Amino acid sequence: MKKDDGLQQLGGLFKERITDQRKDLKPPAYQWQDLALQVIKDLGIPNFKRGAVFKVCKENSKEFILTSLNDTKELCQTGEKWKYFFKVVSELKK
Repeated sequence: MKKDDGLQQLGGLFKERITDQRKDLKPPAYQWQDLALQVIKDLGIPNFKRGAVFKVCKENSKEFILTSLNDTKELCQTGEKWKYFFKVVSELKK
């Protein structure tokens, strides 16, 4: 139980609550989830396409995803890399 400190600043209360929530985050349960989070971070995938990244990472091998990610980084210097990533994945699947 927390000690009663009396009146506090409102910003301090919110900051304390946010840090408590960050401690409760669970790590990914599967390796493909961690890989999907890495792809999302590296390519700046928008929120509405994140589910597709998880699906691709779940259905394909880690080597395939890493190859696609590296090809995307190498070949797409400008523009939206996440769109190019999905094109690379679909081409390599064929």
